[in-house]
Amino acid sequence: MVQAEQPFGDWPSDWSAAQAAAASRDFAELRAGHGGLYWIEFRPEEARCALWFWREGTAECITPAGFSVRSRVYEYGGGAFCLLPPGVAFVNEADQQIWLQCGAAAPQRLTDEASRRYGDLQFDPLGQAILAIEESHGEDRVEHRLVAIELQTGARQVLAEGDDFYAAPALSPDGQSLAWVQWSRPAQPWTHSRLYLARRSGDGWQAPCCLAGADRIESIQQPRFSPEGQLSWLSDRAGWWQPWREDGLGGTELQCAAPYDHAPAPWQLGTFSYLPLGGHGLLLSRQVDGFGQLLAVDRAGQAQRLAGDFSRCRQLDADTRHFYCIAGAPDRLPAILAIERQGGALRILAGGERPFPADELSSPEPLAFATGQGETAHAFFYPPRNRRVRGPAGRLPPLVVFVHGGPTSACYPVFDPRIQFWTQRGFAVADLNYRGSTGFGRAYRQRLHEQWGRLDVEDACALVETLATAGRVAPGQAFIRGSSAGGYTALAALVGSTRFRAGASLYGVSDPAALRRGTHKFEADYLDWLIGDPQQVPERYAERSPLQQAGRIASPVIFFQGGLDAVVLPQQTEAMVAALRERGIAVEYRRYPGERHGFREAGNLADALACEWCFYLHWLA
Repeated sequence: MVQAEQPFGDWPSDWSAAQAAAASRDFAELRAGHGGLYWIEFRPEEARCALWFWREGTAECITPAGFSVRSRVYEYGGGAFCLLPPGVAFVNEADQQIWLQCGAAAPQRLTDEASRRYGDLQFDPLGQAILAIEESHGEDRVEHRLVAIELQTGARQVLAEGDDFYAAPALSPDGQSLAWVQWSRPAQPWTHSRLYLARRSGDGWQAPCCLAGADRIESIQQPRFSPEGQLSWLSDRAGWWQPWREDGLGGTELQCAAPYDHAPAPWQLGTFSYLPLGGHGLLLSRQVDGFGQLLAVDRAGQAQRLAGDFSRCRQLDADTRHFYCIAGAPDRLPAILAIERQGGALRILAGGERPFPADELSSPEPLAFATGQGETAHAFFYPPRNRRVRGPAGRLPPLVVFVHGGPTSACYPVFDPRIQFWTQRGFAVADLNYRGSTGFGRAYRQRLHEQWGRLDVEDACALVETLATAGRVAPGQAFIRGSSAGGYTALAALVGSTRFRAGASLYGVSDPAALRRGTHKFEADYLDWLIGDPQQVPERYAERSPLQQAGRIASPVIFFQGGLDAVVLPQQTEAMVAALRERGIAVEYRRYPGERHGFREAGNLADALACEWCFYLHWLA
């Protein structure tokens, strides 16, 4: 095909903002059982999460209209359903209560407490109860507990309380042991947490003992029992989230010494990124230079690579015949995979469509680049790609820097419909894993301690400089955008640098001090870790507040905000908009009344993407 020459940034493409929004379909949790596989599926056209059940080659949605399967414990939820012998239990998004569903019968409410939320559901066969993390909202405080709720009566028993946070209840196969993770303020679960174990005695549970985390600073997550009843967990005590286990002699041993992270940061409950298998085997997902791998490891430590065409595997489960996971790849939409345990043959049960032919797809190029203090940061680079169009001879493309949220999170080399929207139109995209991102070990993750708004901005600027010096992008034509914490980094970069022509903040933090005063319990101490105690370093909050430093922003900015956002309140974004407009800075503002922290409705997703593109086009040189 002959390519027409056209200026970068405005290339014609059939990949519309509406199509990109529709391609935001995703999967969350999955569980094998009842002769098949269950998973949660989000479809933007429905703006809800529904349970699907696959068996014998057929998948069907089993969540009735009017329900959405989503927990909001710790605001980010997770663990929103579990399997029962006759059906499923799930958390309904609207009321945050536990409902029971059996076959074609209408769901029945198990809990009925408007002030409480539930998540991380696990079924206890011996107790005929559901174990869950409970979040109780009082007039002046929020409390968390580990509870058991009887299936027949709805009676509630508190299993653990008094600490600030709980997560990941796991029962042994015989039902006699219960493990979980808990942590205390001001720690976050990715900085310091502890592992507890309780044993059943008669009709109750004995007092728990702390197995790990009491005598050292380590982040622990995902306790799991093997089919033989041996307890494993992930700990970063050796510098990476690696699997450890009880050694049978009262001590612990490292189960897999490979120096990689085997889990993401535990923002959400109900994460399954590894599984103990029979005979001391393991099913592992890990991050290697930003790319995900899935491996089956036998007793001798021999590893077999599975699903090699996929670059991120999450939410693992297994039955006697198959391993299951949610997988992502650079060229596909998210997929549900079934992998034969004998032989490794792979089958896609849902998703996995390829929206682009190979010659239209922009693929991620891993990039490690030099940044401040002689350190290295990471990113994925996507060049512009459109088989019908090429840029003018001797010209280089503009750049859009994507900054992920969290900030203790990461970006992954998987198909992102928004990135392809930009590359189809002649923009290059750089997806940044700044210092403080996960997937590169504890030291890299902890690097952002009291440095938020400095190191992440330094890395964003160094990334632009690296790409411009290498002749990959046009100097002076870089844009920066991010959501939530990524929006803060984008705004802070506009304060501290003149490298960016314009920027976009999607429900981004503009006033860290206000966020600290008004945020929810799970993040109440997070700002102190990221920036410092405002009573001791008030000047630091002033220096790193985009709102207070709005006078230093000279570049145009577009803002997007959900009207129901409980994390970054609309008033915070609107104060930033007003401060820039008062100075005559070009600003656009889009507010979506029904959205929370993270947009879900297809129409709003498409509108935001199209508006951002038009905004950048206007400011291209």
